[in-house]
Amino acid sequence: MNLEHIKVLIEMVDRSEITEFNYEDKELKVVLKKEKEIRESVTMPIKHLTQEQIQVKEPASTDEFIEDAITINAPMVGTFYKSPSPEADPYVKVGDKVKNDSIVCILEAMKLFNEIQAEVSGEIIEILAEDGQLVEYGQPLFKVK
Repeated sequence: MNLEHIKVLIEMVDRSEITEFNYEDKELKVVLKKEKEIRESVTMPIKHLTQEQIQVKEPASTDEFIEDAITINAPMVGTFYKSPSPEADPYVKVGDKVKNDSIVCILEAMKLFNEIQAEVSGEIIEILAEDGQLVEYGQPLFKVK
């Protein structure tokens, strides 16, 4: 049995329900063991509530609960800039209307400045990133309604 055969055995045991495998011949003894995963489930009794016990919290304001709001997310990791230069006006402000091809900000990565398009149409209702902030891939930058 060569090293490749042993690697295949290890993979097969790892993928199977087997917790122990033994092989022995005149020149070699192989023992493979793996700990069995213990899964514990917790069950909670279901409590039946009456209509009076159920409370529905209404949003405090329309800002707290915005239906159909979508986000424009960062397509890459980089530094968020809301304007093309420190002296320039921001690409968008709260209340501005955007189209799919509207530029909403710049993300700088490795000294490259990437103009980010909205890729949605609607009204900017919130800007979620601060100027000069490092943002992660997929991080929400703007809310659009």
